[in-house]
Amino acid sequence: MSKRVQLVLNKDISKLGRLGDLVEVAPGYARNYLIPQKLAVRATPGILKQAERRKEQERQRQAELKAQAETLKANLEKVGSFTIAKQVGEGEAIFGTVTDREVAALIQGAINQEVDRRGITLPDISKTGTYKAEVKLHPEVTATVDIQVVAE
Repeated sequence: MSKRVQLVLNKDISKLGRLGDLVEVAPGYARNYLIPQKLAVRATPGILKQAERRKEQERQRQAELKAQAETLKANLEKVGSFTIAKQVGEGEAIFGTVTDREVAALIQGAINQEVDRRGITLPDISKTGTYKAEVKLHPEVTATVDIQVVAE
């Protein structure tokens, strides 16, 4: 049985690891694929220190992003609810739908900060009334806002 080789990854590789991870692989896999493709380098003390430094910088960046998301969530909760005017037919049924783009534009107009529309989850809105929408600001931070749909 041949000895396994320790490498530090230069890129994310599915089923193996993420950038900066220390992995053990078969020598042939390292010698014939990972090292020639510059996907990984041999683990030396200097390389390990660099990888740790990169991981620490990434952790700090993620902590900053989470703190920004928390302040954005607090701002959204201060505003409370957002009102959208739509054309209404019989039985208070609205024409068309309320889209995530409309909600993102309302949020941007209210708090002057841009929110990714892909992170907005809306319930099925077919009549006038008040609905709760979830806005994902960060993988660990989600805000809930009230959307009030009224007749135009």
